[in-house]
Amino acid sequence: MIFPRIIARLDIKGPNLVKGIHLEGLRVLGSPSQFANKYFIDGADELFYQDVVASLYNRNSILEFIRNTAKTISIPLTVGGGIREISDISNALEAGADKVAINTAAINNPNIIKEASRIFGSSTIVATVETIESENKTYLAYTDNGREYTGIDIFEWCKKLEDLGAGEIMITSIDRDGTGTGCDTYLIEKIRDLISVPLIAHGGIGVTKHIEQAFLSGANAVAIASIIHYGALFDNEFIDNETIEGNKNFVSNFKKFKSFGPIDIKKIKNELKDIVPIRDK
Repeated sequence: MIFPRIIARLDIKGPNLVKGIHLEGLRVLGSPSQFANKYFIDGADELFYQDVVASLYNRNSILEFIRNTAKTISIPLTVGGGIREISDISNALEAGADKVAINTAAINNPNIIKEASRIFGSSTIVATVETIESENKTYLAYTDNGREYTGIDIFEWCKKLEDLGAGEIMITSIDRDGTGTGCDTYLIEKIRDLISVPLIAHGGIGVTKHIEQAFLSGANAVAIASIIHYGALFDNEFIDNETIEGNKNFVSNFKKFKSFGPIDIKKIKNELKDIVPIRDK
């Protein structure tokens, strides 16, 4: 049996942890290291760092976060954003990442997945797919953190990514991202029926029940962000008042207009412990 994983996703812009809705309207929440340490202590199975503007500005500035995190945190680390060449993958792994996530570069040059899996092993390569639902249950791929339309059918694309050697596939529902309205179970089930590699579901998780639904739909892991980021903000002692940039007014007044409740990974895992989460394929 493949045990389900809870992955804490941290979107990074400059020096800050950010979170938006539909991958847009980013709010700065605080120090990435502070949130990462909390999620490690709370029992996250993995951490996923995503530089949300790396592809837009053709840069890769997240490696310092990875170096610092790897010194104190012993769970697997995945880094995404700005991975364009084999050398970028090598640099990320040398900095302490266990896996790299590739989206835009794979769209532009699918053979990077094949070459990277050959050099570093397929278990090191996570192919990320960002999608928006169109008419008649058609899902098309986007790149650059949801900014660029490709017109590529994601079901065909996911199968191709597996064939090229991707060891895991993360599917992000842009429609659901940051909303807390629940995951797209149709999307998860459809992809699960097409691929055999582990599938990570991301987007829409607002309560533990949504995570259960993702697992029962065929996800092997669920990447969560808003539910735990905003849950952390209910703890007044946790808030970092030394944040260099960001919407401090939003953070300090968060409880007045909350969409998420006070929950953390410990509570999530406790609520999930009696659930059979993985359906047989």
